[in-house]
Amino acid sequence: MEPRLNLNASPLAATSMKYLASASKAVMAGSTLPKATQDLVLLRASQLNGCGFCTDMHGKDLAHDGQSATRINLVAVWREATVYTDAERAALELTEQGTRLADAAAGVTDAAWAAAAEHYDQEQLAALVMLISLINAGNRIGVITRLPGGAYTPGQFA
Repeated sequence: MEPRLNLNASPLAATSMKYLASASKAVMAGSTLPKATQDLVLLRASQLNGCGFCTDMHGKDLAHDGQSATRINLVAVWREATVYTDAERAALELTEQGTRLADAAAGVTDAAWAAAAEHYDQEQLAALVMLISLINAGNRIGVITRLPGGAYTPGQFA
């Protein structure tokens, strides 16, 4: 599969992608939100949005960082899995509701927000909101342009 658009060949797209990546790196590096939680959030949103490139990238990043194959593979069915903490479950629920906004007229429920707030402080909640928003933007770029998954190598964008 070939992507519809070479984002690097477009000065506008390349510059925009750099800003998007910089925003993501600022959140990830500047947050006390656990790295595993960050990556689980990124993987789950990517799965929900059907972004092959991002699903490949975030799954491989989790493996590279030492997460078990069980934890990586069960993200898609996290509600039925026993390998996630209550805090991770709250972050995954917030991710799902924040990603599936069109599926619920009320958007993110008060219950989902309260559950996340039980486990994360204000700065960590801010990090979650930003990560969920940024990965959804990145996923949409990947899906619209049909960026294929499979070729990512951990650290290639460092």
